[in-house]
Amino acid sequence: MIHYNEIKENTKNTTLVVVSKQQPLEKIQTYYDLDERIFAENRAQELKQKATLLPKDIQWHFIGHLQRNKVKDIVPYVCCIQSLDSIRLAKEINKECKKLNKVMPCLVEFHFAKEDTNKTGIDPKDAIAFIEAVKHLEHIELVGMMTMGPHTENEEEIRNTFKAANKLFKTLQEKYNFQILSMGMSSDYKLAIENGSTMVRIGSKLFKD
Repeated sequence: MIHYNEIKENTKNTTLVVVSKQQPLEKIQTYYDLDERIFAENRAQELKQKATLLPKDIQWHFIGHLQRNKVKDIVPYVCCIQSLDSIRLAKEINKECKKLNKVMPCLVEFHFAKEDTNKTGIDPKDAIAFIEAVKHLEHIELVGMMTMGPHTENEEEIRNTFKAANKLFKTLQEKYNFQILSMGMSSDYKLAIENGSTMVRIGSKLFKD
């Protein structure tokens, strides 16, 4: 809780997503009681369990790599999937949302940090082709994009990644009316905001004792 006021001040013009993965219900409830309403998980089963036990007006975001066989478990509960990274996943989300007569807001996940080979996400050069391939799906609404900064202490490298992401975002904003640029986590959210992020995903810095 010691960092909360600082983070709220720094994110007053940005949407704060509280990343609650691996956190107990009582700690999540504490932030709910402080009027936070957007929480995020990266595991389908954990999200499902928390969504059934915590207040129903929480807006759950899914931020992890989403396996297609887990889509059906989360679509009843989430209001945004931030990690859309393949056409096959898009089709699965569309199929499961159709059953619920639900349109799912999604962020296209892009992989900018070239040295992080274990990260998922669309190659930025394939952005237009990917969006054109999935934009017709009736139960998906593409509302923006998400990316992760590189695993490095080098601020210039992080800044350059976020600048590149913001440049792509502006192109997609103009062409497809994208509204959300989700980038920045506990360690780099200030740099992300400086470079145009409209949404930050903060967990460890909020839940430190």
